[in-house]
Amino acid sequence: MPSFDPSAQAAYSVQDYSPRAQIEGLEIVDLARFNDDGGAMTELARLDAGKVQGLPGFEARQMNYSVMEPLAIKAFHLHKRQTDVWYVPPSDKGLLVVGDVRADSPTRGEVRRIVLGDMRSRLVRIPPGVAHGVRNLMPARPMSIIYFVDVQFSVDEHCDEGRLPWDHFGAEVWETERA
Repeated sequence: MPSFDPSAQAAYSVQDYSPRAQIEGLEIVDLARFNDDGGAMTELARLDAGKVQGLPGFEARQMNYSVMEPLAIKAFHLHKRQTDVWYVPPSDKGLLVVGDVRADSPTRGEVRRIVLGDMRSRLVRIPPGVAHGVRNLMPARPMSIIYFVDVQFSVDEHCDEGRLPWDHFGAEVWETERA
């Protein structure tokens, strides 16, 4: 086994490949993507009277489409009642950051970074009380997000569109990890 010079030995570490802590109620659902020589298709959801198959207890009340400019950060959103189910197309690439700020949650304080899109098809279910934001990781083009919510948008006294500062979990959470 080789020995390293003192400066390399002092800086040496081993990357942690252990599973990341889960946030209670956060779900990641891998979706099937069907490819042929003419393109690809992904089934996002099957609905039974608004209830989404494969996501027990979630009833879609509204579907939204959002576009983000290159390298933009939209954060942090926080809902008291609303559950979000997000999808970023495989041709796009975004960094979803979620943080559990629920006072009574067993995973309170947990923060996760999840890459969405990037040639994968999956849904992410974000429960109420979990702050969430996204950064477009593509430097040259916009990124799309399609998302389902179980509370219809409202600007009246029933508004559930809370916010936390973009750097609530530290500005470094948005930086590309360098290994």
